[in-house]
Amino acid sequence: EGLLTWFWQHRRLLPFRQEPSAYHIWVSEIMLQQTRVAAALPYYERFVAELPDPAALAACPPDRLRKLWQGLGYYNRAANMQKAARLVCEQYGGSLPADWQALRALPGIGEYTAGAIASIAFGIRAPAVDGNVLRVFARLYNDDADITKPAVRRRFTGLVLDEMPPDAPGPFNEALMELGALVCLPGAPACASCPVAALCRGRAAGRAARLPCKPPRKEKQRLPVTVALVESEAGLLLQRRPAKGLLANLWQPAAFEGRSLDCAGLDAALAPLGLQVEWLRALPPARHVFTHRIWELSGWQGKAPAVPLPAGYAWAQPDELAERYPVPSAFAAYLPGRGL
Repeated sequence: EGLLTWFWQHRRLLPFRQEPSAYHIWVSEIMLQQTRVAAALPYYERFVAELPDPAALAACPPDRLRKLWQGLGYYNRAANMQKAARLVCEQYGGSLPADWQALRALPGIGEYTAGAIASIAFGIRAPAVDGNVLRVFARLYNDDADITKPAVRRRFTGLVLDEMPPDAPGPFNEALMELGALVCLPGAPACASCPVAALCRGRAAGRAARLPCKPPRKEKQRLPVTVALVESEAGLLLQRRPAKGLLANLWQPAAFEGRSLDCAGLDAALAPLGLQVEWLRALPPARHVFTHRIWELSGWQGKAPAVPLPAGYAWAQPDELAERYPVPSAFAAYLPGRGL
């Protein structure tokens, strides 16, 4: 009761809470899986304005969908959402099903997202356990088990379900998420502001800041990437990435992963395109960090006469780069002011 009272008094007024339809909750939860709320809000508002329901999402051209998602990363989330939207239109008349199992069966919807949609949109008694909630419960119970292990996550999910009031599953789940996001913070919990501090065993034991327990992170693989920023009167040279793997189907300046190339090396790499490039200057080094790897970027800027390009390549004018071609933010350092 104290947690819910705190939630109604202190919750953030977010657009998907003001209109908590199943679709809006779904879009927001998928976006927030890897993105902070403040950063995700402009993307959310633009996304639902252009794609207001599952039918619009299902019909969206894939490149336009990737463009709407540009900057959020983890683009397979958007692709899975579109697959799920098409199934929702085919099997459920265009509305997300009010059933946890049916939600869980849709592409890209895991246990947490299914629980969030089911409880918040439909009032179904289903837990929604994310990293914030795991942290809260590890501290509440002074539990130093490894929260990355599936068995531990299942046990904590059971604890959440045991504590969940039958008449307010959605607000309870949201309150736990909000508590983890605003008060029960990683490394530095604001225990003095916590509505359940008196119940917290981790705080009583003086261990709250050290919980939860996780294994040490693995060192990320570092890869050199050489970028060729080639422009002609027809625009900037872009290439489409492969249909599978990292940043699948996105467009990028010509780039060569795992290779550190000088101008002569770039000439050889670009020779199949028939380009005669005049190299103008070296690009400053840049870095982009992914979940499991780090790109160490370098390269050259050059100009070339426009030539017809094979499939998978294009010349892009500035307005096309800003509005049409989805380009990953990994290259933002080399494309300032171009819509990235």
